[in-house]
Amino acid sequence: MADRSTAAVGVANESGEPPPTVQQDGATPDETTDQNNPQDARDAPQDEAAAEQHKGDSKPPELHSGHKLARRYQLEECVTRLDGFSSWRAVDEKLRRAVGIHLLPADHARARQVLAAARSAALLGDPRFVQVLDAVEENDLVYVIHEWLPDAAALSDSLAAGPLEPHDAYQMVSQVSQAMAAAHREGLAHLRLSPGSILRTGSGQYRIRGLAVTAALRGLKSERPQREDTEAIGALLYASLTRRWPYEEDAYGLTGLPKAVGLVAPDQVRAGVHRGLSEIAMRALVNEGATASREESPCTTPEELARAVAGLPRIKPPEPDISPYQRTTYQQGPYRQPPATPRPAPAPPAPPPALPGRTGKVLKWAVSALLIAALGLGSWQLADTLMGREEQNKDDTGTSQRAGQDPSSAAPGTPLAISSASEFSPLDAPIAADKVAFAVDGKADTSWITSNYKGQSNFGNLPNRIQGSGIIVDLGSRRKVTGIDLTMWVPGQTVEVLAAAPDASQPTALAAFPQRFAPAAKAGSTVQVTAGQPVETRYVLIHITDLPPESGGGFRGGITEIKVLGNS
Repeated sequence: MADRSTAAVGVANESGEPPPTVQQDGATPDETTDQNNPQDARDAPQDEAAAEQHKGDSKPPELHSGHKLARRYQLEECVTRLDGFSSWRAVDEKLRRAVGIHLLPADHARARQVLAAARSAALLGDPRFVQVLDAVEENDLVYVIHEWLPDAAALSDSLAAGPLEPHDAYQMVSQVSQAMAAAHREGLAHLRLSPGSILRTGSGQYRIRGLAVTAALRGLKSERPQREDTEAIGALLYASLTRRWPYEEDAYGLTGLPKAVGLVAPDQVRAGVHRGLSEIAMRALVNEGATASREESPCTTPEELARAVAGLPRIKPPEPDISPYQRTTYQQGPYRQPPATPRPAPAPPAPPPALPGRTGKVLKWAVSALLIAALGLGSWQLADTLMGREEQNKDDTGTSQRAGQDPSSAAPGTPLAISSASEFSPLDAPIAADKVAFAVDGKADTSWITSNYKGQSNFGNLPNRIQGSGIIVDLGSRRKVTGIDLTMWVPGQTVEVLAAAPDASQPTALAAFPQRFAPAAKAGSTVQVTAGQPVETRYVLIHITDLPPESGGGFRGGITEIKVLGNS
């Protein structure tokens, strides 16, 4: 993606289309389209000449479920078919994951605009947006590949169950306004933020889909992109608080406001609405100078809106509901069970009748005495047994061992000589191949260190880095490896230790290391691995799959020292 993306500006300029800045932006293929939505009519292509040319020259690609693109992406389900383009859920057979794909003919009037928009969105690399993975023109088709989040629920699905709690509405407007402020600082706008373009993941993070691509697909432009996106965020907050759309028209499955009433503050539409959030929504929805009940200045940019939200007093999350069938405002999936009718708790069993006064006291004392005697006898026998075993160990070995410990496990082996080391670089994408020797030179002040990756901790989620990286150690010949000691450049990296087959020769692919010393786990400053049984191999791979965040931004990791232990 890095090689294709760096050419994005050049492609846009050569095609004669403006780059995908705040003039245009986009969506993702998994966002469904409401054909009866008045917003769709307002979002019709604003370039009438281009629209006419599109109607006359281009048709949606004649594709079907099961069709494969680039011998890799198999189309599964068409989600949207509109205005000469289609959006699909697909499977990336190479990486075995679901993806979304936008498809349109290469001669479509907006094909170049879509390519430029997608590549600019990919360069942003902000994890708060659904990431564009690739943008390609091939075989008379233009297609844009992006993330598919199967565990995320759209805001429209949440609102179908009811308005959000104040804390959830606060999190939504805070995260979305901050993300859009960052996008506008890079010259990118959305222009079609809607309840369907806001996703909430299982961890509570809100992700925005459609940056740069939806507007390009639909031919949307704006002279005031920041104002338009800010007002859209205000509408999302209004809908989250009231479950009403803040305009007269019904839209996105929400009922609009009564006609001739005008824009009414959310706390006047529904009882119990948080006053501060109500005023924030009105400040973002300000129209022709109208403001909320308090004379606060309007918010006209996502940056101003984010600052206004940050200035609110802390909003506490709701108390957890401990009922067996908790109802939430988030999508629970098709397998949720309806709340069960509460059943009265069974009456507790009646206690047994008490023994007569003096007889009961005598029996209690007798039982207590027997229990104390039994405990004392058992403790004495256990102590005698343990002392006898320890004396036996002293007689046999001259020293004391823990019960059950294998004496040979105390020393996993001696350091083995390392013949050479090389960088694990999938798809021939080296990071710092000339610094690998620093990880096996026995010095604590030298290290092999990765590049700084933006956006995501799995090496930026780049196609040529999806398998991670690391160092392959060559022991020169087959040796029986019993352990590995690692000193990491920084804690927090996810590391696994693998071994090649005994007969392997200069392995470079991940599949060539089938034996596992240690599963992938987050490591501290040091890692010590001991094999249950000696592993015969010549090559050991220290494989890093996830990087920790760096203080200056981005993600970076590395290895300071590697020691391989074995039987000499």
